[in-house]
Amino acid sequence: MPHSAQLHRLLLLALIVFSSAASAQSQCTQKFSELPAAPVLLGFHLGMTKDEVKARVPQTVFGQTDAFGVSKTTINPSFDPKIDQTKFEGVRSISLDMLDDHLTSLWIGFDETYRVQAIDDFVKLISQALKIRGDWSSWKSRGQQIKCTDFQLIVSTIARGPSLRVLDTKAEEVVAARRQAKEEQDSAAASAMAQDSRAEIFGDKQAKVYYLTNCAPPKEVSEVNKIVFKSSEDAEKAGYKLAKSCH
Repeated sequence: MPHSAQLHRLLLLALIVFSSAASAQSQCTQKFSELPAAPVLLGFHLGMTKDEVKARVPQTVFGQTDAFGVSKTTINPSFDPKIDQTKFEGVRSISLDMLDDHLTSLWIGFDETYRVQAIDDFVKLISQALKIRGDWSSWKSRGQQIKCTDFQLIVSTIARGPSLRVLDTKAEEVVAARRQAKEEQDSAAASAMAQDSRAEIFGDKQAKVYYLTNCAPPKEVSEVNKIVFKSSEDAEKAGYKLAKSCH
């Protein structure tokens, strides 16, 4: 009986080790710096600068950088005759997101003439081209995705053609943190303004003096004799003096 219990524990331990190993194998541990310069990426890679993008496509024009350091642009090889079509065969459009002048999101939309159309086949192509190791999962209704150490790949069908997005997840966290900090700052400013708007400076018509929010008259001023000012300056202009109890 003891021997049976010991054997059971050993089998359970082996199962746990095997499950952990299988789970580790199913996860993608690559970093985007390790991705090869595969033709499917068209010469783009996460982290490249605006100057490097322009060197690849001189016609690129970036939008204005917003308050969070983000700027975006779209390149349309299929519609822009100035772009060398031979460099982007089967490509409809390319969208680039930059953070602090570095590429953090690359989206490539292929057209219906691209050599692979089915999502499952496209996933296999991308996995082989970028040497991705790990399991893909469903994304939205028909797409698939895989999350690695610091980047995410998303494939889907758009306008009857396959598309690929390569996303710097660390950069997404930076932008989210900046947005949250801005929201907190705006909230604090709005709260301060609301508090200021509630601050009441009122005067005593009879005594011709005014009181601040941090000081009170020796006795309550009747509503008939009470006048409210927006600021001390307004009270002074109206001929009122600061009450002695406020000095």
